[in-house]
Amino acid sequence: MKKRWIRVGAVLLGCAVAILGIGLLQRLLMPKYMHGIVEGAMIAEYYEEEKNHDVVFIGDCELYENISPAVLWEEYGIHSYIRGSAQQLIWQSYYLMEETLRYEKPDVIVFNVLAMKYNEPQKEEYNRMTLDGMRWSSSKVGSVKASMTEDESFVEYVFPLLRYHSRWNDLNKDDFTYFFKRDKVTHNGYYMRVDVKPAVNVPAGRPLADYSFGENAYLYLDKMVTLCKEHDVELVLVKAPSLYPAWYDEWEVQMEEYAKEHGLKYYNFLETIEEIGLDFNEDTYDAGLHLNLSGAEKLSVYFGNILAKDCGLENRRGDAKLEAVWTEKLAAYEAEIKEQYEKINNVKETPEE
Repeated sequence: MKKRWIRVGAVLLGCAVAILGIGLLQRLLMPKYMHGIVEGAMIAEYYEEEKNHDVVFIGDCELYENISPAVLWEEYGIHSYIRGSAQQLIWQSYYLMEETLRYEKPDVIVFNVLAMKYNEPQKEEYNRMTLDGMRWSSSKVGSVKASMTEDESFVEYVFPLLRYHSRWNDLNKDDFTYFFKRDKVTHNGYYMRVDVKPAVNVPAGRPLADYSFGENAYLYLDKMVTLCKEHDVELVLVKAPSLYPAWYDEWEVQMEEYAKEHGLKYYNFLETIEEIGLDFNEDTYDAGLHLNLSGAEKLSVYFGNILAKDCGLENRRGDAKLEAVWTEKLAAYEAEIKEQYEKINNVKETPEE
């Protein structure tokens, strides 16, 4: 009997060692997203935050590069977070919203409507940057199933090692430096850029055969509306003031009608560029596709006033716990601003060979 238990113990120990080894190998081979393409690290950062936000922004780069939660706090005492990722599709936004409402109940959730242009799954690379960072839950399961392209399989999301096993030749210093930890790449979800590339010769949108948003896109927008009503959270729709890609008049009509029909607030910031004070010679880092720091701060001041007045959000400055949290966050925010400007200045001062 004793020998039998020894054999059982040895087998169990062997299994545990094998599972641990597979887990460590998987951790090594999965992309770290700490430099270069950092968007894949954004979704996971949310889980380390205190879950008592007034506003949660959910959507694509038109939110995480155009809104600064630091400014919303400094100007209005609004505590906010952006759950953003590159080319975040509307069903991914819905399941992130569903997951977020399990952790907290903000007063307002803001969704950027550019994602309505996509009615079907797009690219695995972008799927991974949203889905790999989510913790496992029924929301992640739903998002994976809704997002997979024909060439993807669910099991590769459950066991990412099956997807990334060929990264051996691509391993670099980051894979070992960030094996157990990650640095933050955002400020409450905001991805900062301080460089400037003016918007010149912005391309006009190509004519479309059909300007109607797809049935699947509307399905998930309906689900967002229902979910927010069930949780007594106000859903606010926005269109960021990005000059490109094109936002067609026909799309605008559909969003205005949808918002009116469902009693939602909808703000198209393309229509208020002058009021916001945006100058696309100075306030974009990539010729009008996204705002840089100065542009994002201007939009945040403008939108923060709307959130405070139209949505009734209270100024939470004076909350000792939040004041302490934001003292630390603002210090990190200012430090990165300084660091980014120093890098730009160093590049300018380096003589050409």
